[in-house]
Amino acid sequence: MQKVKLSGRITDARTGEPLPGAYVYFVDDKIGGSADANGYYEVAEIPSGHQVVEISHTGYANLVVHLELKSDTKMDFALTTVIAENQGVIVTGVSGATSIRKSTVPVASLRRQDMYQQISSNIVDALTRIPGVSQVSTGPAISKPVIRGLGYNRVVTVSDGVRQEGQQWGDEHGVEIDELSINRAEVLKGPASLMYGSDALAGVINFITHNPAPEGSLKANWLSEYESNNRMTAFHGDLSGNKKGLNWNVYGTFRSAADYRNKYDGVVLNSRFNEKNAGGYIGINKSWGFSHFIFSRFDQRIGMVEGERDPVSGRFILYGGTPLERVATDMDLGGRDQIFIPRQRVQHNKFVSDNNFVIGNSRLKINLAYQDNRRQEFGNPEEPKEKSLFFDLGTLNYNLIWQLPEKNEWHVSIGAGGMRQTNRNKGLEALIPEYNLFDAGAFVYVQRFFKDLTLSGGARFDNRSIRSFSLFDGTDYRFNAFQKGFSNLSGSFGLSYEPSKLLTFKWNIARGFRSPSLSELSSNGAHEGTNRYEYGEPDLKAETSLQTDGGFQLNHEHITVDLSVFYNRMQHFIYYRKLESVNGGDSLLQDAGNTFTAFRFHQQNAKLYGAELNVDLHPHPLDWLHFENTFSYVRGRFDATVDGSDNLPLIPAIRWINTLRGSFNNAGRSLRNLYVRLEADNTFRQSKPFTGFNTETATAGYTLLNAGAGSDVYKKKVLLFSVYLSVSNITNKSYQNHLSRLKYTDVNPVTGRMGVFNMGRDISLKINVPMDLKRKP
Repeated sequence: MQKVKLSGRITDARTGEPLPGAYVYFVDDKIGGSADANGYYEVAEIPSGHQVVEISHTGYANLVVHLELKSDTKMDFALTTVIAENQGVIVTGVSGATSIRKSTVPVASLRRQDMYQQISSNIVDALTRIPGVSQVSTGPAISKPVIRGLGYNRVVTVSDGVRQEGQQWGDEHGVEIDELSINRAEVLKGPASLMYGSDALAGVINFITHNPAPEGSLKANWLSEYESNNRMTAFHGDLSGNKKGLNWNVYGTFRSAADYRNKYDGVVLNSRFNEKNAGGYIGINKSWGFSHFIFSRFDQRIGMVEGERDPVSGRFILYGGTPLERVATDMDLGGRDQIFIPRQRVQHNKFVSDNNFVIGNSRLKINLAYQDNRRQEFGNPEEPKEKSLFFDLGTLNYNLIWQLPEKNEWHVSIGAGGMRQTNRNKGLEALIPEYNLFDAGAFVYVQRFFKDLTLSGGARFDNRSIRSFSLFDGTDYRFNAFQKGFSNLSGSFGLSYEPSKLLTFKWNIARGFRSPSLSELSSNGAHEGTNRYEYGEPDLKAETSLQTDGGFQLNHEHITVDLSVFYNRMQHFIYYRKLESVNGGDSLLQDAGNTFTAFRFHQQNAKLYGAELNVDLHPHPLDWLHFENTFSYVRGRFDATVDGSDNLPLIPAIRWINTLRGSFNNAGRSLRNLYVRLEADNTFRQSKPFTGFNTETATAGYTLLNAGAGSDVYKKKVLLFSVYLSVSNITNKSYQNHLSRLKYTDVNPVTGRMGVFNMGRDISLKINVPMDLKRKP
């Protein structure tokens, strides 16, 4: 394979001044280089042929170019200061790197810089500023992503090319990824079964953690963070290097938080958590491609908020329902080191072999991974080390993609992927049975590039086989053994039309599917935090969906607009319904001395539809001023009423965010990329809840005022550090999000208010210190 070199200079498009530190990145080959103090860059050892190159710099819009490199090439780039959304490269839902404008599916990207400028309690919380993305939360440490009204096992989370597997069916099971290690996040909205198989019914969230350091460099970075509300402290350090193509990175993270507080509840007992994470990679990049070995360890301890109240004082109760039950003291509420029972410990270890080989004019991508998810739940305060639940989930993932040689702008890829999974129960109790699962799928994906038009589409066949094992409990079987198989044909077709540099029109239709989870097929037990005793239904069919998307993007010098609308028709939507007693009325069961209403999973057809809008005004001559508005709306309905309600559960309320922002790339000799922002985050009343079986209630609307400011600090053209100051919920508003599970905890007998409220005012300070260990003094 011939190797080539790309070099040139990167400047400000308006002033012509050099942009030191601007980064040139070859996305498919994971190699890049930084511009020096005079704006000059050089990237060597590039495989010849078609390349998608992204040029980026803080405070500037990303520039994406498609190049045919056959020999050493010199090329200069000029970046504009207009920060337009929907610029850059994505790798989610496609077989190779593609610019966002040419992607036919709705996709959004969030950079590390964007995450630093916001307050978020976890990585999913950070993504909810993207229109169409929301979260089911259980306190500040546990969030489950929801895309266009669908969540849990209907959203696939990918990290470093591997789908994350960690018991996604559980209400209190979050995403086991170190948020401070993430360089970029991409969100694909809509069915993505074509590339990811079962479960990508609502969409995909893809986290990219590692970008190799430039050739010949040795870099370090240190991030410190403090949040005032729950006294959260975080420290993250990483070290990376690259010498003659041998590149590596190591990182470590520590986060610790006490209980959060709000105006109505005061300090919320046992909402504390801590994390100790580590990871990195080592690899080689050459003209033949790259081979990287990636490793990570996520270790989190979380307190579980029960919300039980003392009937006299209304204060929170500790160890409720046990001989150790008592009213929580001020000392209990003021600590952080001891996480009270009930609590969880979640460990996720992952090992990935990520490879991309250039073979003639084609590429072979091979991604192999093993991940072990250990989720332990402790529920007995008299025996604090006793594991009430212990799920040990091991998953072997495999994905292969062969990108055939490009011919007349036709880009064809074929691939296969799947996983082998085993679940073992090692605790005193079991909510789901032990099982073995095997997934296998094969697909073909095609892109055709014209001058103004991009067409893409493909088809995929998947088969999932499940073998569940029996469990004998006392005098009866708690779980019966069974074997099930699910297969499906998925596909998609879409287009992206660019009649000018300013306008892009998109349309896509896609069919997705999801196999029922083990909890839906075979659960048999009381559901934590509810009054439900759930029975699985072994005869459930796979969910399928057919979604149509349409929209347009306008990227003008003084206004950017991004509008998307969608309609999603779902077959065999899975939900639970109440069982009736043989004598009439509700079916009631006794479990561990408590009475529960019995439910069984059921299916019905449903539909979801909605829209997302982003408008950013930056009028001339006030180009530094941005007035940004984002709007999200989704509606979900059953075809027939369920216990008097035709509304789907867990549908987020309408949200409208208004942001006034000032951006100043050069604010003096020492300050660059200075920004100041003021924001109104408006969540409307959710008046269409799923009221069947008393599952949900309506939720009041609210407005949160937020603000922030930050800057890069330089000395003699050298970046010393970056500082980010944010304030959320400035007025200390008391509110409950419709998708907060804490909304349905006990009524406070003193105030009459039901449930626990979300976090009050919070002030965040982040300081990021980059270090070039090979820079000449």
